[in-house]
Amino acid sequence: MSNVSYEDFTAVTRKVYEYAYGIDTRDWALYRSIFTEIIAMNFHSYNGQPESTLFADEWVASCRTLFSGLTATQHSMSNPLVEVAGEHARCRMYMQAEHFLTTDQGSNSYALGGYYDDRLVRVDGGWKIEAVTLKVLWHRGNRHIMQLAVQQA
Repeated sequence: MSNVSYEDFTAVTRKVYEYAYGIDTRDWALYRSIFTEIIAMNFHSYNGQPESTLFADEWVASCRTLFSGLTATQHSMSNPLVEVAGEHARCRMYMQAEHFLTTDQGSNSYALGGYYDDRLVRVDGGWKIEAVTLKVLWHRGNRHIMQLAVQQA
């Protein structure tokens, strides 16, 4: 790991933790505030889609549709590895995400685990996320509830 100051380590990990907190509390203003204007999102290991570059507002709107349709979620993150090189940072962190939807169509939960590999840039003295890569290592439960949530939102 690179020589990272306590201040940078704390600020970078807080930004990544706010990613999870914003989703789980449905605080869309907080969630939007963590990103640069244009972001690169790579969820290929989850959805099979290639990395895409888009406006952060578009990403947040799509997350709002999905997560507002779920009964509850809890994203847990741990073991951050932070590297800083000038105005750029990288944070890799384990994650587990629990998703719940009351339904009569099978199990009401879907969970996955793996890690996030995020790239951040220093903006106005603070850090913002400019790219997120999710690497799913395992999953269990009823993945169908994710589509049901979008339909219900």
